[in-house]
Parts: sequence; C-alpha cells; structure tokens
Amino acid sequence: GTGVVATALKRGIARPADVAASVASMLTLNRAACQEMLRCQVHGCTDVTGFGLVGHAREMALASQVTLEIAVDRLQFLPGAVEYARAGALPGGLKNNRDFASCVVATDRQLSPEIEALLYDPQTSGGLLISLGESDAATFTGGYRIGRVLPRAEKAIRFI
Repeated sequence: GTGVVATALKRGIARPADVAASVASMLTLNRAACQEMLRCQVHGCTDVTGFGLVGHAREMALASQVTLEIAVDRLQFLPGAVEYARAGALPGGLKNNRDFASCVVATDRQLSPEIEALLYDPQTSGGLLISLGESDAATFTGGYRIGRVLPRAEKAIRFI
C-alpha cells in the first residue's frame, strides 16, 4: 500500500500517522527476513516493489511453472491503505501493473475494488515474497504465510 498512501498524501487526504507508518515500512530493511531465510531451503524469493504483489508473484510463478495460491484474508495492508484505495487514491503505476499482470490471475471469490487495487499497488521498498518448502514455512519467523505453491493450473496466480 505504499503507492496508495503516497498518492493519498499528494492529494492531501492522508493522515500523518498513516504516512509515518508507510515511511517506517519503507525504511525497514529486509535484513531480518533475509537472515531467517539463510537457515531455510529457499525455492524462490523476490522483493515486492514497483510491479506490486501480483507483478512479482507472476514472475515467480511463470519462471517456476507453478500456480501461487494466495489467501487474500492473510494479506496485511498498511494503515489507511484500504481506505485511501476506496477513496480513489490510486497511483498511475497501479493501472499499468493491472493491465500487464491481470491476465494470469484467477479469483475464487469476489474481491472488493479497493482490495483488488492493492494487489497491484506499486510499492517502494516492499517486503519479500519467499517460497519455502512446507517444513521451513511452518517454522519461518521472519514474516507471515500468505499462501502456497501448487502444480501449474490454468492461471499462474489464484486468489482465494
């Protein structure tokens, strides 16, 4: 949600606390997650930045010829991000990301427009998207689990 929060700031509708949380997120290094990864067998990893979650998940799934199943209810958004997306504070890069990557996405449920938008939000210094084996994923403490890797289906990404 850093792109949405930044756009809300430009439009003068962002609360200072939400901007501060977004800036703190962008300043937080991925070092702790990286150090935790070093003890695991990592199957794939990317930083979620300008192409948003879907854009980066797309690259991982296509390169590995798998489908990434992502549980929308497990995703965590920055404070204010959902509200600002609902208010239409959407950066131009979000539309470009959606135009580019939506063709590989299937959804098993109706997503609200603001949640769907945040899936394509261009991030500045986002977190890491890491693919681990089941046993490593169960004990990984450097983040939170958002889904699983499945054999390749019709679409490379499936939101449940």
